[in-house]
Amino acid sequence: MLRYKTLAAAALVAMIAAGVARAEGTDPVIAKVGDQEIRQSELDLAVTSLDPQLQRMPDEQKRAAALSAVIDVKLLLKDAEKEGLQNDETFKQRIAFLTERELHNAYFKKHVIDAVTPEEVKARYDKEIAAIPPQEEVKARHILVKTEDEAKAVIKELDAGKNFAELAKAKSTDPNKDEGGDLGYFTKGRMVPEFETAAFALEKGAYTKTPVKTQFGFHVILVEDKRPQAPPTLEQVEPQVRQLVMRDRYLELLNSAKESTAVEISDPALKKAYDEAGKPQESK
Repeated sequence: MLRYKTLAAAALVAMIAAGVARAEGTDPVIAKVGDQEIRQSELDLAVTSLDPQLQRMPDEQKRAAALSAVIDVKLLLKDAEKEGLQNDETFKQRIAFLTERELHNAYFKKHVIDAVTPEEVKARYDKEIAAIPPQEEVKARHILVKTEDEAKAVIKELDAGKNFAELAKAKSTDPNKDEGGDLGYFTKGRMVPEFETAAFALEKGAYTKTPVKTQFGFHVILVEDKRPQAPPTLEQVEPQVRQLVMRDRYLELLNSAKESTAVEISDPALKKAYDEAGKPQESK
């Protein structure tokens, strides 16, 4: 729901910007349908309303699709007005609903999107990072061979002082053999269980003294380093953290409104579904 509200608010921003552009005289006419003008602001708004699949197209194709949609509207607009469709009760109800929704979106933009400060985002980031349990990660290399005897032979060569990376280049069947079997840093949950158990049980600088069997074959594993995993920086997760702040601010506004305004749902089944749908939001 939050994603939808954000997109809707973005469309509203475009509409507001379009109104400002027209007022400042920077809103050129880009097409005409009879005596009806199509201005740049109207095209910009139409672009924001395109189907999500069309949003992936290159900019010029999006503009062309949006212009086509606006022209189609203009071509039939006068005929619709001549038939008095604007006076149809269903049409009026839809306009009333759209007006209320856009007012909601304008309020959302003012009190949620625009109200979030960098300080709030930073504070929420610090809170989320503090709540993450510390995770250890290891930096490892491995040599993968087909049989247990081959793995045992590799271990004997390591015991004799052979270089692990050079042995990996010469004997491993893994695609990363050219990098000396380097797997980089990884946390628990990234490798198959047998491999993970063996790797995290090793001390820094140690290698497995017995072959480790997995679905891929037999491994000899060397752990080169162990360290606490560094949390993501604020810059890396700022959009996600901002979404959390926006969500909480929005829920605060809704809960405050519900305290002063009764919500009654006459259909028992629908009320139950509404209440159930609201529980996850309120508990986050």
